[in-house]
Amino acid sequence: MILHELLNDTRTGFARGVRRLRLAMRRQPALAAVVLLAAGLAGGAGARAAAGSVELTYLHAQAARQQAQLDDTRVQAQRELNALAARLAELQAQANRLNALGERLTQVAKLDDGEFDFNKPVGIGGVGAVRDMPAGELRAGLGQLGSQLDTSGGQLSVLESLLFNRTLDQATTPSRSPIANSYITSGFGGRADPFGGGAAFHKGIDFHANIGDPVLAVADGVVSFAGERSGYGNVVEIDHGNGYITRYAHNSRLLVRIGELVHRGDEVARAGSSGRSTGAHVHFEVWMNGRVVNPSRFLGQVPVTRG
Repeated sequence: MILHELLNDTRTGFARGVRRLRLAMRRQPALAAVVLLAAGLAGGAGARAAAGSVELTYLHAQAARQQAQLDDTRVQAQRELNALAARLAELQAQANRLNALGERLTQVAKLDDGEFDFNKPVGIGGVGAVRDMPAGELRAGLGQLGSQLDTSGGQLSVLESLLFNRTLDQATTPSRSPIANSYITSGFGGRADPFGGGAAFHKGIDFHANIGDPVLAVADGVVSFAGERSGYGNVVEIDHGNGYITRYAHNSRLLVRIGELVHRGDEVARAGSSGRSTGAHVHFEVWMNGRVVNPSRFLGQVPVTRG
């Protein structure tokens, strides 16, 4: 109630002041001109201040938009750099793999030292003006390089497989004498039977040996039999996994067991005269795809036959 009365009193006083000001302006025109001029100046100053405030607000907004665009451009550029860095890391890893593969192939292929040095920088050169490379062109170049590395890697992998298979074939193909520093005492094929005197077919080659001499594997493989066979005495048989099986007979002692992995040159038995034998020697057979074959074709330089 009190607030309402105060508002009414204020309105009444303001109305009285306005009426008095109008009356004074009628009586004194100069006073009216001063009042109007003051009002105009106050209005103009207010308008100018308002216009300046609007212009300042617009400039602030424009600067904020430009800063946002700059930040967005910076973020996009960083994303481009991160993508290019990641792609470069992939290409470096591919290049390292190819270098390692190339070095391994030079070893497997037994190339001369220095013929292919994968750690030596490749010599390159060129003339002409240099220009800035656009990001798109750089990405295209990295993509092309990646494709070339993929192709080269596939070709080297195939070559590695071929060389590995060749090396494996060489390692698992009979290629040495089963006893060192010896000679052949009886060859492969038809011969007179040493016991009955009649004609007989000799399935292997006999090498001179003393009892206890080392009997050696002629290639890599897995022992498929180690025990006694009728007529052969104490026997070791090795499966080389490529259709070849080798047999070492008349031993005095066996040094390997079935399932054991052996390598070319490993000692598998000791020479003797067990089984159907007239004296100490090593009887050596080669079987290929289930058929007995002449071992001399796998021995390189065949020792001279004696006796």
